[in-house]
Amino acid sequence: MTGLTQHQIIDLLRQNLEAGCGDVLAEAPVHYYQQGAASPPKAAPAQAMQEAPQAEIFPAPQAEVSPAPRAAVPIAKPAPPMAGATELKDAIAMAQKLAAEADTVEALHQAIQDFELCGLKPTAKHCVFQDGIASAKVMLIGEAPGKEEDMEGRPFVGPAGQMLDKMLAAIGLRRDENIYITNIVPWRPPGNRSPSADEIAICQPFVARHIELIQPEILLLAGNIASKTLLGTQVGITKLRGQWQRYQPDAANLEALPMLHPAYVVRRPETKADVWADLCALKAKWGHA
Repeated sequence: MTGLTQHQIIDLLRQNLEAGCGDVLAEAPVHYYQQGAASPPKAAPAQAMQEAPQAEIFPAPQAEVSPAPRAAVPIAKPAPPMAGATELKDAIAMAQKLAAEADTVEALHQAIQDFELCGLKPTAKHCVFQDGIASAKVMLIGEAPGKEEDMEGRPFVGPAGQMLDKMLAAIGLRRDENIYITNIVPWRPPGNRSPSADEIAICQPFVARHIELIQPEILLLAGNIASKTLLGTQVGITKLRGQWQRYQPDAANLEALPMLHPAYVVRRPETKADVWADLCALKAKWGHA
């Protein structure tokens, strides 16, 4: 693992766990078809291991019989070091340059797809860019894609997204009519972990440009990461939710409403009332936007 960063090592371990490689039986590989090989610690109860001869536990195959080939288990490779950039600031500078050059939403999408300096990209199946109507007054920004989103290439399509759709529809917001949806990070972090501070910083120029191009009137910020990143605060979402804020990068000055992330609500159903109160506040504002 020489040359890998801490984040890449953690990602590799998470991917191995996802592939089912979670048991370590010995410190070194053991050839169990080789006569005389040491037996694994978990192969049998300790007493049985002491009583049974090793050859009976792992008998050597007959010379004329070859063991059936085992299906290869695909092990995801770790994300490579950032190509062409040795420091975080270089990757951020490149993201800023590409984002500034994108003069349409389509051009921004292409710039993100071509961007190679975020370690999340090689481990993701799709660049999850957006969903909804580009002319919408309300722009919802979440955290990062999950497994279902990565497979489909659209944000908020898993169980949390299904709940979000129902709650938005209750106040008259629908993807195919009047809301635009995206995330802070467009690639799925392995194992559905939260994106790191470096990954967020690298992707933030694209998010800022995305907001500039869509020109919404209201931002709906779902969860801790979206709220802290765009509002420049360290206040947690449970204290921040439901309180109107201002997103003020450069000349922009947009009203923003932080709310609990739908995935959190799925895990904690008792918070549905809080989210409903926040959406009602959005409806009151959105109806006059």
